Amino acid sequence: MPSFFPTYAEWILLFIGATTVILIANLIQWMVRRERIYGLYTLYILLWLLAFGLDNVPVSPVKAFIHTVNVHMFAWLYLEIAITFLQLKTRPALLRWYRIIQKGILIVALPEVYFNLFSSAWQTQWHETQLNGMRVLVVSMAYLTILYTVIIHVRSTDLLARFFIAGTLALWITQLIGIFIISHYANAERLVTFSDLPSPIHPGFLIQFGILLDMASVSLGLSYRQQQRALQQVRIEQGLIREREQHLRQQLQSDLALQHLKQQRTEAQMRALQSQVNPHFLFNALNTLSALIDENPRQATEYVDELSSVYRYLLRSADQELTPLNAEMAFIKSYFFLLTIRFGDSVCPELNIASNHYDALIPPLTLQLLVENAVKHNRVLPNEPLTIRIRTTGQGYLVVENNMQRRNVRVESNGVGLNNIADKYRLLGSSLPLIEEKEGWFRVTLPLLPATQLIDNDGGC
Repeated sequence: MPSFFPTYAEWILLFIGATTVILIANLIQWMVRRERIYGLYTLYILLWLLAFGLDNVPVSPVKAFIHTVNVHMFAWLYLEIAITFLQLKTRPALLRWYRIIQKGILIVALPEVYFNLFSSAWQTQWHETQLNGMRVLVVSMAYLTILYTVIIHVRSTDLLARFFIAGTLALWITQLIGIFIISHYANAERLVTFSDLPSPIHPGFLIQFGILLDMASVSLGLSYRQQQRALQQVRIEQGLIREREQHLRQQLQSDLALQHLKQQRTEAQMRALQSQVNPHFLFNALNTLSALIDENPRQATEYVDELSSVYRYLLRSADQELTPLNAEMAFIKSYFFLLTIRFGDSVCPELNIASNHYDALIPPLTLQLLVENAVKHNRVLPNEPLTIRIRTTGQGYLVVENNMQRRNVRVESNGVGLNNIADKYRLLGSSLPLIEEKEGWFRVTLPLLPATQLIDNDGGC
């Protein structure tokens, strides 16, 4: 033979080195991923290393037993690897057939336990002849079953299946050739070593070469499967991200639409509430003006001038949800002027607003409603003046209170006043006014809203 072929002694070192590298790679994969296929294949490679590592061990019944049953053991384990690699647990019929073959392999291996460990039959030519026949039967039954499964029941066009076909074919063909060489050259005296054969036709070389081809094919198949799983996981994650982004966009669009509808509804409700105020105020103002025209025409003229000034504020505030407190106070001073013309000194306003609250906000016309409510339900007489106080507190509240002197006759009410104010605060999402009667005073405590809320509301529009 040409000299470039390594001797079997040199080849076995190469085989052990290459197999050890593949063993370590699969062991690392098993430790990282904890998948059954990597554990099984690591055990499979390790057993091959141990089997061929006994070549330099003196001949003994134990060594003969190991070399005798290794074909049965590896065929059984390779079937188990195929079950996991090809995911046959999802195919109950095929899985049952594989289990039957595995049991058959174990049954065939049982006589070898007696021949090798409890008798000297392993040294006879008869045993060698029947053993080679059993080896051919076992490997053919195992590997043909795998090939049949892959080609018929699993898609042979699948790249993963092709890797397994290549590895199985390499194992089957090289083991058959190796068994044929063993059967042709072996005798009772040279049962295992075959040291005088050239390496290309050495049975150990052929079998090991097939094992390396199988390991390379299966390792590539496992790497390909892991890559496909990683790509599938990436696709799934990208799909989930797209679905999540689409859901968030839809949710955002729904929230914006809902917010817009709520804002439109709030604006409509606020306009409706303010429209309730204007006719009510105008009705009272016209009644007062009608009485003044007959009693004091000059004061009626002054009243008209102040009324026009007041009504300009009403028109400006018609489209506003909130107004600064200083603007509302300027308006209420004009309103008190109108009341003074009507009632004289019988109405006593007391105003005490801290300067640091001038920029705070309240719904427009709130003070007018409360003052009008006080005048409407209480006696306003020279000997029983009605005191109306408007003041702020250190806690950021506006207090409107009047001394209670209820009218003796029942005053008809259309329910606008206090309910109108409470509805406005409710629509603004604020805490509601506190209404109480205490120590002869009727008191309404209103929350003052921060000036930033006017900016937020304007931005929303």
